Amino acid sequence: MTVARKKTSVVTPRKIRVLIVDDHPVVRHGFAQRLNVETDIEVCGDAGAAHEALRQADALQPNVIMVDISLEEGSGLDLIKDLKSRGDDVRILVVSSHDEDVYAERCLRAGAHGYLHKGQAIDRIVEAVRQVARGGYYLSSDVASRALKLALVGNAAPAPSSSPVDLLSDRELQVFELLGQGMTVNGIADKLFLSPKTIETYRAHLKLKLNLANSSALLRHAMQWVLERA
Repeated sequence: MTVARKKTSVVTPRKIRVLIVDDHPVVRHGFAQRLNVETDIEVCGDAGAAHEALRQADALQPNVIMVDISLEEGSGLDLIKDLKSRGDDVRILVVSSHDEDVYAERCLRAGAHGYLHKGQAIDRIVEAVRQVARGGYYLSSDVASRALKLALVGNAAPAPSSSPVDLLSDRELQVFELLGQGMTVNGIADKLFLSPKTIETYRAHLKLKLNLANSSALLRHAMQWVLERA
């Protein structure tokens, strides 16, 4: 008598689906190549602008969205806030060449779950994606230490040694940096989907907060700030 063997099913672990959002196609391609060689990760899409990222997030339902701060249109900070305001439970990992000291904590406050500098990305991107996908946070030791201190002291006032730039709002910092990159008021307005009048208002706030006498002084200060972080 032949005894039929019971078939056993093999359960294939679900892969981590990643959406890459970066304004440089070559960077998106490089990250995709690095991640797709892993058996537990797949890049499901990529985008260069915030509105396209939101559309793809809806269509593709990724587990992790990798976000750069600088985008073709809009900004990574605004994209993070938009994703969180919609109630999406997607995990967000910021991968950017922007100064970690300036932007990492802002990204965390906006709703991101990790920050990785592009200079370290090739070596650490897989570890960062896995950690964020598991529900954890991925930060450098310096940022993690500052974040813990912030959590312990709550909303205490910044230390007297803090730079005046640290006191700028996220939007003010965006405008300040774009001015330092040489963009015009109209160019900034187009990039951030705001009116030129609104950008002029932000310029006035910047001069007041940074104690600068006029627009020329603001421009010089912004350009110097950008050069120091290049």
